Amino acid sequence: MVVCRVTLMKLRQALGGQVVLPDDWETTAEVIRETGRQVLGVSSGRRKEDKETWWWNEEVQDSIQRKRLAKKKLDMDRTEENRQEYKELQHRVKREVSKAKQKAYDDLYTRLDTREGQKDLYRLARQRDRDGKDVQQVRVIKDRDGRVLTSEESVQRRWKEYFEELMNEENEREKK
Repeated sequence: MVVCRVTLMKLRQALGGQVVLPDDWETTAEVIRETGRQVLGVSSGRRKEDKETWWWNEEVQDSIQRKRLAKKKLDMDRTEENRQEYKELQHRVKREVSKAKQKAYDDLYTRLDTREGQKDLYRLARQRDRDGKDVQQVRVIKDRDGRVLTSEESVQRRWKEYFEELMNEENEREKK
């Protein structure tokens, strides 16, 4: 709330001390954007990737959490000190992750060499097979009119139509 008031005061000063702010959309949008930057900070804009975490231990989780906090701090206040702190934590976490991952894989391979490990391996293979058959994301196929196809036969028929059209189209370069 305080940041909004400060921003409002700065905006009024920038507009020559007007008490009533202009009503146009651009000004309103810019005030919202600037307030958002000040309150929430600016992110790097990269998406998170799904990563394997089965080998994470508590030490790795703590390190990653410290790095995330440093990243948020850097996004809020881009000073050289914050950048340096984040960079150091990034390198430290990378080393810790590498060591933990190597240790976890070594333990896994040692365990797989035992009889119990063989059973686990087959159990894991069966589970992965079941997971592959389980639909994680629903994708719909629509016909030419935009209606969702529900039967497997109609979906296959539509794919066939699509690829026939795709493969039988004349190439624009060949026409010339």
